[in-house]
Amino acid sequence: MRRASLAEFGLPVELVEPHAPVVLFDKVCLSFDDKVILKDVTFDVRAGHTKIFLGASGAGKSTVLKLMLGLLKPDSGTIWVLGHRVDKMNEEQLMGVRHHMGMVFQEGALFDSFTVGENVGYKLYEETRLPLEEVRQRVEEVLGFVGLGEHIDKMPSELSGGQRRRVAIARAMAAKPGLLLYDEPTTGLDPMTSLTVDAEIIKLRDLENVTSVLVTHQLRDAFYVATHAASPRSGGGIEIEAAAEAKLQQADFVMLRDARIVFEGSADELRQSRDQYLKAFLS
Repeated sequence: MRRASLAEFGLPVELVEPHAPVVLFDKVCLSFDDKVILKDVTFDVRAGHTKIFLGASGAGKSTVLKLMLGLLKPDSGTIWVLGHRVDKMNEEQLMGVRHHMGMVFQEGALFDSFTVGENVGYKLYEETRLPLEEVRQRVEEVLGFVGLGEHIDKMPSELSGGQRRRVAIARAMAAKPGLLLYDEPTTGLDPMTSLTVDAEIIKLRDLENVTSVLVTHQLRDAFYVATHAASPRSGGGIEIEAAAEAKLQQADFVMLRDARIVFEGSADELRQSRDQYLKAFLS
């Protein structure tokens, strides 16, 4: 599959040096008028790992994703994504980095007038010079991955809410991004349907080695993603099971409160915290 070359956007070809973080925020600050949104926020995301952002409404969780995408610029601090300092980039340069990122929005954000297949292949149609038959092949591949191959020619209105979210995930992964951002991907879904979406996030991380940043206020989904792993079954298919210790260490939680990070650590460390705010948030 042809990817848009970073050189076409005036950027170095290498995305990330070995062992470098996929995402790095260093003392990032952002305010809107007199309201402080983020204050001295510092964290990193390693390749193949998951970073899960929690916090009350308005805590700045989705703002973190917008900063990664370059949709917002910080007042101070530095932001590196896929080896490039995005807080100093212009829109044309940002397009080169975004090509290697995928985004799943809260409502799926599908085009109602496009078929499922056209939605999934949109980025490939618009940003690459792949032959149409190769795009169709890739679309069929990713829809098969999320278990929706038979719906390729349907309209989004013919799908359930959970199916539309899984189509959105397929669209985000179609161009084989190294980094996927999820903004409240299970909001509004019933618990069983949410688990199907969680499973796709886990499968992408573990089977496709996609680095994940998940913003959510759904605690059950957050802990499920952090504590489960996907692996191929010997007889075919994919199994989701409790994660081994090494995999547990590849998922971190970040709690935002009053514009700052008040906790960063594993699922067990979050559960065992004696901080009264964290205990109240988890109860």
